[in-house]
Amino acid sequence: MANFRGTGVALVTPFLADGRVDFESLEKLTEHCISGGVDYLVVLGTTGESATLSASEKAEVLSVVRAQNNGRKRLVLGHGGNNTSRLIDDLKLIDWQGVDAILSVSPYYNKPSQAGIQAHYEALASAASLPVILYNVPGRTGSNMSAATTLKLATHSNIIGIKEASGNVEQCMAISAGKPDDFLLISGDDLLTSALISIGAVGAISVLANSHPKEFSTMVRHSVNLEFEAARQIWKNWIELNPLLYEEGNPVGIKAVLSELGICGPAVRLPVLEASQGLKERIRQIVG
Repeated sequence: MANFRGTGVALVTPFLADGRVDFESLEKLTEHCISGGVDYLVVLGTTGESATLSASEKAEVLSVVRAQNNGRKRLVLGHGGNNTSRLIDDLKLIDWQGVDAILSVSPYYNKPSQAGIQAHYEALASAASLPVILYNVPGRTGSNMSAATTLKLATHSNIIGIKEASGNVEQCMAISAGKPDDFLLISGDDLLTSALISIGAVGAISVLANSHPKEFSTMVRHSVNLEFEAARQIWKNWIELNPLLYEEGNPVGIKAVLSELGICGPAVRLPVLEASQGLKERIRQIVG
């Protein structure tokens, strides 16, 4: 579990203008993040547009990231959904070689009860051969996983932590106060990372780390070392940029940033659209 402290990067999946996966840019992005000092890689999460990738594309994306990584960093694979039995069945179809943990988003659209969310995760974690990190992101799923539910799941032997992206600091405080010592509270909100580390989080799974891996990793290390003024000097530079990353949906904004930096193109897949010219221009003014 110590291997999932610090900065994890929620890798985007680059696309070519014709919609195909841009594997060359994926290699470039992976190397950019590794050389920038992130602590682990998260592939095929929601930022990776996993919902719009076919099974064969997912397998190839994982294979390319695994090969480029070559064992240098820990690797987390996104594997979540709202059909519990299908999710469990699909565990048998994935090549888990080189993968160290699963990040699984709370069931979306169905809007299950808290008991349903708990039962979903317990079924998945009991069937999985790798440890599971919960992912609470109400803005995407349409339902919040409460602190009480998280703390119940924290007692499961194969659930090791949670990526908390509710934006609710009080809820995160309740998790931090009640969790077992070895259960990992991980920030899912980039700009709240230092604040959450101050109440017990161990790091972040970050969108900004795609474009700014060195700066974000340095900010996290400062925070973990209780050097909050040094961390503030870094995160304050993203106050204007961060909202733009989500203005037209994720990963629209971060792909526009990566395009400005020459790392990958801005293309995304429907139903999400590439950043508008207005958004690109505002990002250019900040990043350029």
